[in-house]
Amino acid sequence: MISLSALPRICVALGCADVAQLRRLALDACESGEDFLEIRLDMLLRPESGVAVIERLLRRYPETVVLATCRRTANGGQFKGPVQQELEILDAAVSAGAAVVDVEIETAEAAPERLELFRGRTLLLLSYHNFEHTPPLARVLQRLERIPADLYKVATMGLKQSDNLRVLELLAKRRRIPLVAMVMGEVGLPSRILGPSRQSVFTFGSPETAPARKSAARIVGDPTAPGQISASVLRSRYQAHRKDSSAKVYGVIASPVGHSLSPVLHNRAFQARRVDAVYLPFLVEPPKLGDFFKVAEQLPVTGFSVTIPHKQRVIRHLETTDSLAKRIGAVNTVYRRKGKLYGTNTDVLGVTAPLEKRIPLRKASVLVAGNGGAARGAIFSLLDKGAAVTLTGRNPQRVAALARACGVEMIERSKAAAGHYDVLVNTTPLGMAPKLSESFFSDRIPADLVFDMVYNPLETQLLRKAKAAGRETIPGIEMFVEQAAAQFEIWTGEKAPRTIMRNAVAEALGA
Repeated sequence: MISLSALPRICVALGCADVAQLRRLALDACESGEDFLEIRLDMLLRPESGVAVIERLLRRYPETVVLATCRRTANGGQFKGPVQQELEILDAAVSAGAAVVDVEIETAEAAPERLELFRGRTLLLLSYHNFEHTPPLARVLQRLERIPADLYKVATMGLKQSDNLRVLELLAKRRRIPLVAMVMGEVGLPSRILGPSRQSVFTFGSPETAPARKSAARIVGDPTAPGQISASVLRSRYQAHRKDSSAKVYGVIASPVGHSLSPVLHNRAFQARRVDAVYLPFLVEPPKLGDFFKVAEQLPVTGFSVTIPHKQRVIRHLETTDSLAKRIGAVNTVYRRKGKLYGTNTDVLGVTAPLEKRIPLRKASVLVAGNGGAARGAIFSLLDKGAAVTLTGRNPQRVAALARACGVEMIERSKAAAGHYDVLVNTTPLGMAPKLSESFFSDRIPADLVFDMVYNPLETQLLRKAKAAGRETIPGIEMFVEQAAAQFEIWTGEKAPRTIMRNAVAEALGA
């Protein structure tokens, strides 16, 4: 029987209705180097057919650790049979070689005497799931501990970032009890990444898509629980299997946050500079911004990026902000000094640094397209460099209001298209994936140098039009990397690896 200390720290959860597909996913996972698989027998049309998958898998890869699960529908699974049949299937899985079996607490309480089937033959994992919220966890653990097991699992639904904090604190306080704990849902991603560093015995990840065979199509390995990300991302991007509690925590707060490439960029930079840190995506809905700051203090979070919709609201939660951020009225970077949180804005460097490599900004005529926070930041950064700025956009009322607030001229979109400027800076989302055909200017490009802040795709429709017209262009990835590099240097005091950061983003975008 395997020991707890020998269990790998990342378990790939496999579940689907078709037994042939499950077999493919399991074999491909092992071929790619995975050594710890959860086989979700309950998700099969015939759960008992999964036992043969386990036998075949272990014959080919005998060192693989298999966790067998047959969760009933009443407890969040898909098995519709009675408790007795559930335990019989798990018993067969153990006979086939499963090193761990997951039995939910409801089944254990209904038939505690039947658990003797497993003792001494396999590791018994007793699990609690709550797919609605994160309840008081001390009582959950007390309930689990009433029934002896080799290890316990707590999985709850996350509604706010402090749910992650409560689960991580549970792990830290219960070191004597072998425990696997996580928060489900997108909100819970930090707990999945940080869990192993806070004494969770392991964490779960989803499989990669199995490659196509000559006689079969590609097999998609879907997550088996809300909020799961792939095991390879847990391992390569976040190094969840290597981190310990001494690693500093950084991140990005946003809503939505799943599209953000900041974790790709910053984690690659930390690894390149050998900084003991991890950068996480924090999904923070606007009404729950205050809740995040409790997490930032208690986790603690050493620094974080701020993006839509929090760049203005975040200011009230900070000790202070620098003069430029106050003028702009927005913060995109928060850092900790002597225990307190301060704000600044590196978006301005993301605008001016790429431009100054190509043109002197003093007295340059610059047309800024947009009327939101990005446009406001661009205007102030360009004015500070001595540029003559004109503002245009799709909403005349909002453009006029922003122009008055920034002290610049405004021009209607149609008139701007007929004019001529040294530089055009697009701060609108037009052309951003998935709406790739959109462009702020559909015909004539009214500038010699075109800078599009959209970085996904790497070359937007606006940039393609500008190139075709013989104009010089700057892709949005340069702005994204420059502002992130400035953040990295504020947080770490080290020179940012800009080329590595750019390559990480380009790779993530498939370039």
